[in-house]
Amino acid sequence: MGLPPAEALTVCDREPIHRLGTLQPHGFLLALRATDGRIVQASANVPGGVEACLGQPCDAVFPELAGLLLEGAAESERDGAQYLRTVTLATPEGALAYDLAIHRSAGLILLEFEAVASVFASDHSLDALYPRLSRFVEGLHDAASVAALCHLVAVDIRHITGFDRTLVYRFDRDWHGTVIAEDGNGALPSYLDLRFPASDIPAQARELYRRNRLRIIPDAGYRPVPILREAGEDAEPLDLSQSILRSVSPVHVEYMRNMGTMASMSVSILVDGVLWGLISCHNAEPRRVPLQARNACDFLTRIFALQLAAKERGAEAEQRLRLGAIQSRLLGFMAEEENFLDGLLKHSDDVLALAGASGAAVITSDTCRLLGATPRESEVRAIYQWLSSGPGGADLVATDALSEVYPPARAFAERASGLLAISISQKYASYVLWFRPEVVRTVKWGGDPTKAAVPDPAGGLERLHPRQSFAIWKETLQNRALPWMRAEIESVKDLRASVLGIVLRRAEELASLSEELQRSNKELEAFSYSVSHDLRAPFRHIVGYSELLRSREGSLLSEKGRHYINTIIEAAFSAGTLVDNLLRFSQMGRNALNPVAGDLNALVEEVRRSVLRDVSSERTIHWTIGQLGRVNADPVMLRLVIENLLSNAVKYTRGRTDATIEIGRLDGRSPDTGQGDDGAEQAVFFVRDNGVGFDMAYVDKLFGVFQRLHRVEEFEGTGIGLANVRRIVERHGGRTWAEGAVGHGATFYFTLPTPRAVPNPNAANRARSSRNPREAR
Repeated sequence: MGLPPAEALTVCDREPIHRLGTLQPHGFLLALRATDGRIVQASANVPGGVEACLGQPCDAVFPELAGLLLEGAAESERDGAQYLRTVTLATPEGALAYDLAIHRSAGLILLEFEAVASVFASDHSLDALYPRLSRFVEGLHDAASVAALCHLVAVDIRHITGFDRTLVYRFDRDWHGTVIAEDGNGALPSYLDLRFPASDIPAQARELYRRNRLRIIPDAGYRPVPILREAGEDAEPLDLSQSILRSVSPVHVEYMRNMGTMASMSVSILVDGVLWGLISCHNAEPRRVPLQARNACDFLTRIFALQLAAKERGAEAEQRLRLGAIQSRLLGFMAEEENFLDGLLKHSDDVLALAGASGAAVITSDTCRLLGATPRESEVRAIYQWLSSGPGGADLVATDALSEVYPPARAFAERASGLLAISISQKYASYVLWFRPEVVRTVKWGGDPTKAAVPDPAGGLERLHPRQSFAIWKETLQNRALPWMRAEIESVKDLRASVLGIVLRRAEELASLSEELQRSNKELEAFSYSVSHDLRAPFRHIVGYSELLRSREGSLLSEKGRHYINTIIEAAFSAGTLVDNLLRFSQMGRNALNPVAGDLNALVEEVRRSVLRDVSSERTIHWTIGQLGRVNADPVMLRLVIENLLSNAVKYTRGRTDATIEIGRLDGRSPDTGQGDDGAEQAVFFVRDNGVGFDMAYVDKLFGVFQRLHRVEEFEGTGIGLANVRRIVERHGGRTWAEGAVGHGATFYFTLPTPRAVPNPNAANRARSSRNPREAR
């Protein structure tokens, strides 16, 4: 008895444990060619010797099996090893009973013969086990929780097998395992609530547990039995994934010895075909468990898994119903709002409850609204930038350890160690984010998880040992939140689908309205052009004939008559100016843009000199003009913008002894946040004066056609100038707004593309909606 040489130990997660080419010695194996039934491989412990059976028909070597192979061939088509029956074989040691199982592997039929120990026959017959199985099934219905279910199965399986300790071991999402139930007789230490690292059961071992539900090692000190093959057969070891006698990795055997166990048995817990966990049995001394008892354990575990799945599905269904009700309410709220996002922002409690979060944020490139306990706005915007460009602009991101994928999150772990995010637009980067705070907890490991294997040189090779200590090793987990449950993730995914449906429906409605609006605008522009064009001549005639009448017949007119003539001239002249401005306004939407990169300072200086020609020499105006740089714009239209803004500034500072007018640029600065962005494609310009100002309560009228905030008697004008400014700026893809106070001047802002931007030359009616609550001016 003993272990293989030290150099045979390899790193377990790279070891082909299903092709070790050896068996455990409490049985033997025959591999038959499926086409003719000849024995092509056999274990070295075959009764009568391997040489006597290799290459021979199975019926000739073991006549007791005659007729069984036809029955077994059909059974072997099923997944996994299938027990056929107990057979008695004539051997050199006499007649011996074996439990016979059969399965297929790569065109071969594999027969496994497990020696039967008569001492177990009566204790583990179906009659003896039935009362226990019956009580177990009845107890399943009384178990109120998953923990109660797990304890029940641990107790019954230990009773059936007689092992010293039985554990129910559950895998988490990272394949670490935790002992959630245990039953023992005190011969082995308790492992209840201990956690074991994923490296203890590597990926290929977990796959074997999934495919082959039950494995037993009666004696950890066994000497592996090699499988020999007929000359000319494939040299690759058999795939023994479904074998019941398969030898185990030497690393695992040493692991068992380090645990102080000499016998073990495991039964896989599969829920919907996925490995949920294991029932792991251990004994301090070697112990054989007969096939009947193992079959009973497999049966119990399958029933247990069904009940477990039902309880978990029931709990999940209950949670889904609760979250579904919240989602329905939110959808109703969104449907009632003109801007559907207001339906979320006005009902923060439901938004947080939908994901079981302590904080949330609704964020786009322009806005960031925070709900509940969240990181600071700047930190949330940084997360937004990471989501937009980092994980591929993912539609959904869920993590309970945000700092592991986004290291800056360590700075605000106490507020947002967990992140659940959904994209709510298929075109623009827009997200709803949910946050969970850090939950610091202590995890008890069954030994130091960082020392699962320790290298040491041996004979020039590196020998890897499994860890030797299974004493409780505590670890404090930080920067982690409670994990997001599947129902919570599904609920926010459903919300995303609903939001996208709302957005799509609104987009279709807006597209239809936009087409109708464009048609109406074209008709209105054509009407305005026609009316204003046709009105110009009559007004000129009125002005001309009135002036002629005043010059030729003025001496014959009374003072009142001359007043009437002057009033007619002024009114006709004002009406003509109004018509000219209206004509110009209508043309703004008809003329194509021809944007070019130009120096705005030069244009401002040219317009300033032109405006000053009509200013009295007695007035004092202090001008401050900053570095305005270059912009992409139609020079003719941009000139009209500057003319209107500077003319207004000069006009409305008329009553000031020392008038001040400032023209400047705020590169990439948001008027809302004041934060800069050197790479901005839009530059913000302003014209500020210390004139009469205006009341912010009426700011919405400023940029409307024929809208005035001052009487004509005080300040001349037609009320179209600022409307032209807005229309021109919007056609360039920019926006306009204003700020002011009565008696304290006004500031008018507008944005234009910088030369690095690529403008849309015909961006009519595509101005972005106001982002500042005061901006619709």
